[in-house]
Amino acid sequence: MKQEKPAYLQLYEALRDEIIQGLWPYGARLPSRRQAARDRQVSVVTVEHSYELLCQEGYAEARPKSGYFVCFRASDGFAAAEAQPLPRPQGRFLPDEENAFPFSVLARTMRRVLSEYGEGILNKSPNAGCGELRSAISRYLARNRGIRVEKEQIIIGSGAEYLYGMVVEMLGSGRVFAIESPSYEKIEQVYRAKGVSCDLLPLGHDGIQTAALARTAASVLHITPYRSFPSGVTASASKRREYLRWAAEGDRYIVEDDFESEFSLLRKPEETVFSQSEKENVIYLNTFSRTVSPSMRVGYMVLPARLLPLFAEKVGFYSCTVPAFEQYVLAALLNDGDFERHINRIRRQERKKAGK
Repeated sequence: MKQEKPAYLQLYEALRDEIIQGLWPYGARLPSRRQAARDRQVSVVTVEHSYELLCQEGYAEARPKSGYFVCFRASDGFAAAEAQPLPRPQGRFLPDEENAFPFSVLARTMRRVLSEYGEGILNKSPNAGCGELRSAISRYLARNRGIRVEKEQIIIGSGAEYLYGMVVEMLGSGRVFAIESPSYEKIEQVYRAKGVSCDLLPLGHDGIQTAALARTAASVLHITPYRSFPSGVTASASKRREYLRWAAEGDRYIVEDDFESEFSLLRKPEETVFSQSEKENVIYLNTFSRTVSPSMRVGYMVLPARLLPLFAEKVGFYSCTVPAFEQYVLAALLNDGDFERHINRIRRQERKKAGK
């Protein structure tokens, strides 16, 4: 039986859509919590949780003794605020005893896969990856990231760096790729190794600076919307919409590198740019190196349906670089709920530390 979304999440999505559509314009005061509860026929607690999400996502802001006000503008790039200092740098994941994926669960799953698949783990994986893992990822993304795609749109590869290279070979090395500055150094290293010209776009407090994005000659934009490394900058709701407006012009693409987003402290994960795109020109990337183990060199790429023929033509002949055994193990972790239980445990711990 399909589970219905919690009431607070339904109300949040309704209010978010109303704000985006302009029914609540920039600067408008949202109804008080009690008034909204009466109007929407929900509890005050439900309204409180919904308003908290709106504030966390950058659609509204709370003003002491005044209420909640809309701070989202569809045309607002927040250019005037770009001189603000960047947050303190935050390092990438270093596994420790507290955050590591439970070894006992991983070992138990590996033993079960060996028992159930037997010599089947020695079979060659299909080029795009095993169907079991691609199906499991498809269901996981629909449950948790607002991304609803068929398994055929998911490509498995040995980590993000390998997938960066596949993106270049698919879209062509003659394009200019724009990347955040600063950014994870291997992004630029891989692109330049593939013969790509890179345009470094400086980050502001809420994402790439508007002026830099407007002047770039690039046709591919590589972004890490959630806690970009090493700056720690998270793109605001308005900035993510700005990226999509940029990509809507001409033959442009966005590569959304969603590393580490599962561990957001929000009550729900950050909204993906892929799920908000209407032009089918966003390529989504993620890996299991942060969520399971750095030694688990497994990443995946989600392609919009219209790019599947181009992928098949340009790089579809490559063999999958991930052993079938590891793919079956990850599929079992996703299907059994062990993966999400681990994510939720870490998020609860981090929220408790942060006092949220």
